[in-house]
This record gives sequence, structure tokens and C-alpha cells, in this order.
Amino acid sequence: MRTRLIIVFLVPMAVILLALSGAYAWSVARSIQQEVSNQQLGDLGYFLTGARQSLRAANPAVVTGELERYSDLYGTRIAVFDRSGTLWAAGGLQPEEIDEEMTARIGLALSGRRSDPNLTVLPWSLGETVMVEPVFDDGNVIGAVMISASADAPRGEILTHWTLMVLVCAVVIGLLILAVFRLARWVLQPMLRVDHAMAAIEHGEMDARIADDTGPPEMRRMIRLFNQMAEEIERVVSRQREFAMNASHELRNPLGALLMRVEYLATGLDARWEEDIEKTREEGRRMSRILDTLLNMARAGHQDSSFAVVDLVELVEDRAAAWRDVARERGLRLSVDGTPPVMSTTDRTAVESAFDAVIDNALKFAPEGSTIDVTVRRGGDSCVIAVRDRGPGLEPEELERVTSRFWRSPRDQNVPGSGLGLAIATDLLAALQGSVEVSAPDGGGLRVALRLPGGER
Repeated sequence: MRTRLIIVFLVPMAVILLALSGAYAWSVARSIQQEVSNQQLGDLGYFLTGARQSLRAANPAVVTGELERYSDLYGTRIAVFDRSGTLWAAGGLQPEEIDEEMTARIGLALSGRRSDPNLTVLPWSLGETVMVEPVFDDGNVIGAVMISASADAPRGEILTHWTLMVLVCAVVIGLLILAVFRLARWVLQPMLRVDHAMAAIEHGEMDARIADDTGPPEMRRMIRLFNQMAEEIERVVSRQREFAMNASHELRNPLGALLMRVEYLATGLDARWEEDIEKTREEGRRMSRILDTLLNMARAGHQDSSFAVVDLVELVEDRAAAWRDVARERGLRLSVDGTPPVMSTTDRTAVESAFDAVIDNALKFAPEGSTIDVTVRRGGDSCVIAVRDRGPGLEPEELERVTSRFWRSPRDQNVPGSGLGLAIATDLLAALQGSVEVSAPDGGGLRVALRLPGGER
């Protein structure tokens, strides 16, 4: 986010600055060269009169002295040529120094045309500047005046301006970067605080809040809304926690009394009832463990469970044994298929509760005389407990909704239940980093698979 914000602000500014700098560099170079050319044209105009008088008088001495003084003073080569293009008088120029470019410009001037200055933007491309003016007498060209000057001075001046421009651009870009970073910090710092607060709430720190006095007004409004939402979540979680604690405390006393009555009744029964009594005791102890887990979760304020290595085959066989009497009363049979050990590092109580919810759902809808198949398998890095019944099943569009809270198929409205069984199993498995998968197998019915992490955790 910060990178994108910096790019959005900095790149257009840098492009505009570079475009303006380029235009300024081009303008400066052209201006300096134009100024030098105008100065040379002015000097040529000054010498045209003396050259005309010298050529008319056929006496080079009339202008030679002035040409030499000018050359010595400005370090510039200047010369006068007659109508045939022969060097007539010069200051600082020798005949052997006349090159092809000079000859071409002299010929152009002797034809009556002025040579235009050769302007170039890049200072390192500047060579010696040569300008030639024709000398007219009564409308006839009688000679030409040439001036040739070094480009060191204009080149140096252009480079000085460009260096200063580069320094100014560097300073401006540095200030822009600093301003953009401060702007990005001003805009994004509240978002980072929101992110940290959300992460804290996710880890159970329900009192995490954000100061709403920083950042742009839009962010301050969002922070205020976030704080209000966090307060509401904290209130809801607190009420849920209080309800769980109260429920666990209220249920503990009747459960204890029930177990005492079971023990009291057991003293008056013969050995035939020993197996049933032991099953009742085990169910009571399991209910006590569930209440302890509920109470611990409420006190801790989060849903972290007590993980241990569990043999899922053993767990399923124990719970299936507890449900067989219920299945027998409804004319159903429970079949468990699993070769121990199938180990998973998980919370035994949570898996038992999820399995009970799935079994209870299967017993409601399985037709009398059918078999409910329970399989325990290891598949790669996960373990799967699958419960398959032969009931009416669900339509394909209903499979995605079956794990929703309070959802029931329209044709099952007369079946007892609240539509929470598979939803509770889904929540329990999600807390264990697992999942619930519902499918419609061939042959009808419904298959509910509890997928759990396999191996040690």
C-alpha cells in the first residue's frame, strides 16, 4: 500500500519536474547560443564598413590593423575575403587554417547570401562557430567578412546552468520524496493501527482500541466506527462468556446430584445391571468433562482447546458403543470400520461432541432396518471420520446450506431438532483446524466426513 501510494504521488511529480527541467535546459542552451550569434552578427556588421572601404581602395592595410586588434582582444579569428574568395586581410587567421566548412560559407556569402548560425542544444556538440557576411557595394557583392570563434565560453555557460538545474532538481525531488513519505505515513499509520488492533482482537484481546486523533478525517471516522464495533463485539463475547459460565455452574449441581442418585440406585441392583450402570457413569463423567471444558473456555475468553494425541478409532468405537442402544431402539445398526491406530493431535472432547452431533443427525433420518456406516481412515496429512446413512439425503443445491445454523430441508420440518447439529460440528472442527464435508453418495443417503489434522501437532 505504501509503495503504491508513493508511486501514485511521486512518479507524476517527477515526470512533470523532468519535463519542465528538459524544457528549461533546451531554452537556456538555445538562448545562450542565440546571444553569442547575435553578438557575432553585430561584430560582423561593425567590420562591414571597413572591409568595403578596404576593398574599394584596393588596400588591405585600411582594415588589417583593426582586425588584428579585435583578434588579440577577444581571441577570435576574423578575416576579409575579396570577390574571388582570396584572403584579403585577417586577424588571427592563416590561409592554411581555412577548412572546407569555411570555404563553403565564404562561397555562400560571395553569392549574396548570409550564412545562418548553427545552433545545437547539446553543449558538448558545439564546435567552432563560423559566420560569414557578404560585403555589398552599390548592390554588388565585392567580398565577404568571416568571423570564427571558439565555443568554449558558451559551452561552459550552458554546462553551468545545467549543473545548477540538476542540483535544484535533486533537491526538489528529495523534498518531494520526504513529503510523500510523510504523507504516506500520515495516511497509512492509522490503517496500520487498525490492522494491529484487528490482529489483537483475533488473538483474543477484546479490549484493543485505536486512538482516533491521527490521520485524515476519513480515517478518523473509520477508526471511530471500528472502536464502536470492537466495543459491541466485546460486549457480545462478554455476555456469551457469562452465559457459558453460568450454564456450566448451574448444570454442575444437577449433574452431581444425578450421578449420586445413579450410585445410590446401583447399590440396589444386581449384577445384571452392572454394564448399564457403568455406561451411565461414563456418560455422566463425559458430561462433566464437557462442562469443565465449557467453563475453562469461558474463563480463558478464547476457544483454545487442550490438544493431545488421540486414537480416533478408539474414540469412535467408544462413542458408537454409547449410541448403540439408541440405534437399537430405532431399529438401526451402527457399523464401525477402522484399523487402529489412526492418530491425530486434537481435542478429544471437541471431536466427541462433533461426532455425537453427526451421529444424532444420522439416527434422525436413517430409515428403520438400515445400517449407519462409520469409517475411520488416514488420508495423506489428515484423518477422516465419515458417517454415512441411508436416509432421504439432500438435493445438490441443499448440500452447501446443510451446515448453516437453524437450516432444515423443507421436507424435514416435522422431524424433531433445531438444525444446529452439523453447524455445531462445523464450528468445533474449524477450531481444531479441521473441516466438515457433506456429500450425497451413490445409493442415496448422506455422508458427513470430519476431517482432522493427522500425526503430531
